[in-house]
Amino acid sequence: MLLPAVPPTALSGRRSLVGLHQLDSILDISSCHRDRTGGHDCRLIPVHYFSSIRFEGNLEEIPHEFRKANMGTDGRNWHSVLDCDQWVALPVAGRRPSARYKHAAVVVDEQLYIVGGSRNGRYLSDVQAFDLKNLSWSTIKLSTKLDAENFKDSTLLENFPAISGHSMVKWGNRLLFLGGHSKDTYDNVTVRFFDLESHLCGVMEATGKIPVARGGQSVSLVDSKLIMFGGEDKHRRLMNDIHVLDLETMIWNFAETIQTPPAPRFDHTAAVHADRYLQIFGGCSHSIFFNDLHVLDLETLEWSQPQIQGDLVSPRAGHAGVSIDEKWFMVGGGDNRSGASETLLMDMPKLAISVLTNVKGRDPLASEGLSVSAALIDGEQFLVAFGGYNGKYNNEVFVMRPKPKDSKQPKIFQSPAAAAAAASVTAAYALAKSESLDFTTIEHSKPKVDLSVEVGVLKGEKKTLESSIVEVKTENSALMEKLEECNDTHVDLTKELHSVQGQLASEKSRCADLESQILDLQKKLSSMQSIEQEVQTLRSQKSAIEQDMELAATDQRQGSGGVWRWIAG
Repeated sequence: MLLPAVPPTALSGRRSLVGLHQLDSILDISSCHRDRTGGHDCRLIPVHYFSSIRFEGNLEEIPHEFRKANMGTDGRNWHSVLDCDQWVALPVAGRRPSARYKHAAVVVDEQLYIVGGSRNGRYLSDVQAFDLKNLSWSTIKLSTKLDAENFKDSTLLENFPAISGHSMVKWGNRLLFLGGHSKDTYDNVTVRFFDLESHLCGVMEATGKIPVARGGQSVSLVDSKLIMFGGEDKHRRLMNDIHVLDLETMIWNFAETIQTPPAPRFDHTAAVHADRYLQIFGGCSHSIFFNDLHVLDLETLEWSQPQIQGDLVSPRAGHAGVSIDEKWFMVGGGDNRSGASETLLMDMPKLAISVLTNVKGRDPLASEGLSVSAALIDGEQFLVAFGGYNGKYNNEVFVMRPKPKDSKQPKIFQSPAAAAAAASVTAAYALAKSESLDFTTIEHSKPKVDLSVEVGVLKGEKKTLESSIVEVKTENSALMEKLEECNDTHVDLTKELHSVQGQLASEKSRCADLESQILDLQKKLSSMQSIEQEVQTLRSQKSAIEQDMELAATDQRQGSGGVWRWIAG
C-alpha cells in the first residue's frame, strides 16, 4: 500500500526530520509493474523500509489534504504509482469548485465534468472540469454565440439552470442532462444538452409519451436509447416506471413491463449488463432504505428479483455506481443515520457482490449524493469519485485503480461433456476461419469422449425441469385464480363498504338533527319549569285571596244579621 505523503512537520526521525524527497525515493518501489501474463503485480511496501521512521501522532488523524498519493517527479504520471483497489485523494492545483452533492459527473477525454448539484438547500448551475493529467480545476463558461444551423432541433439557452438530482450521459459530442429538481417547476422531463466543442447549452425537443418531471431517477444508455427508471416527482410521489428515449428520433415511449417491478424508489443505482439486462440496486422510499437487486430483461420487459450472492450489504441510498466491462462498482450512500463505508463490487453475470475496500469514520467516500465515474488514462481504467454530503459538503477528488481482469482463461467447464462441447465449438470456429484445415489432425489430436451417458443424464434433468415447470405453471394458474377471486371479493367488499359509509353518513346527519331538536326541547323544558313555578305561585296566591274573601263574606253576613235584630227588638 502507498504510504500517504505528509508535510515535513508531521514526521520526525529519531535523530532528524525525514523530508518528503526521502519518502519519495522510498515509495518508488511501490509502483505496480506488469507481469508476464499482461496483468499487474501490485506489491505492498515491506514494513522494514519504515523501521527508522517515527510518526508523530496517529496516521489516521492526518487530514485528507495531506494523505495524498506519491506523485513522483512528474505529477502527470501520478496514476502509474497507485496501488490497486485503494482510494487515494488527489492533490489539486489552484482553486476548487464549491463543495456539493447530488450533482452529475462524467469523464470525457481525461476531463472530469461536474454539473450542478446542491449545497445548503441552494441549487447550483455551474459547469466545472477537472483535468486528470495536470490535476487542476477550471470553470466552463457557456458560449452565447448562436449557431442555429447546427442546432435546428434544439432551443439554445444563455444560462444553464440551477439543478440537482439529475442524470448525465455522453452522447456523441454532447453531454445530455435529464430530470432533476430545480426552483423552476416543469410538468415533464426536459432533455438538456451541453456541447463539448462549442460550449453551447440548450434543450432538445422531444415528442411521444414524455414522462412526468422527476429527480433521483436512474438513466442508462443502451445503444442509442436512454432507459429511465423510478425517481420522485415535484409532489414527492415515488415512481417505479420505465421510460425509453430514442436519441435518434427523440421520441419517448412508456415500457409496459410484466411480473413484479421494484418498489417505487429514488436515489438508487442502475447498470446494464450485456446490453440487455437492466440491474437496479438499493435506493429508498420516504421511510425505507433498500438493499435489494432487481433485473429487467430489456427484450422481454420482464422483471425478476434474483438472490444476491456473496457478501451481505446494508441498505443504502444516494450511493454512486459505474460499470466497467462486467464489473459494477458502487461507492458511498447511507441511510440518514450513517454513511456506507464500503466500496462494493458486483459481478454482473454471477450477480455476486463483494466488499472491495472500506473507509473509516466520516470519510468523504462514505457520503450520500457523491458521484463516481470511469476514466481511461493512458490505456488503464480508473474510478474517479467527487463530492457528497456526510454531515459536511465535500469537494475532494478521489481515484482508484481497479485490479485488472486476470488474463488467464477461467475454468468454466466442469464436465467431460462440456469440455468436449467446447472443443467442438473451437473446431467449428477454426473451420470457419481456415478452409485448408486438416480434419485428420483434429480427429487424432482430440481424445474421443463417450457422450451417451452425459446426454442421457442431461435428458433426464431436462425432463425433470420440464415437469417442474409444468407444476409451477399449474400452481401459478391456481394462484392467479385465487388472486382474481380475491380481487372480485375485494371489489364487492369495497362497494359494500362504500354503501355502508353512505348509510353511516346519512345516519350521522340524522343524529345531528335529533341532537339539535333535543337541545331545543331541553331549552323549552327548562322554560316550562319556570312557568310552572310561577303558575303554582299564582295558584297559591289565588287560594289565599279566595279564603280571605270567604272570611270577609262570612263576617259581613254576621254583621248584617245583628243590626236587623237590633232594629226589630
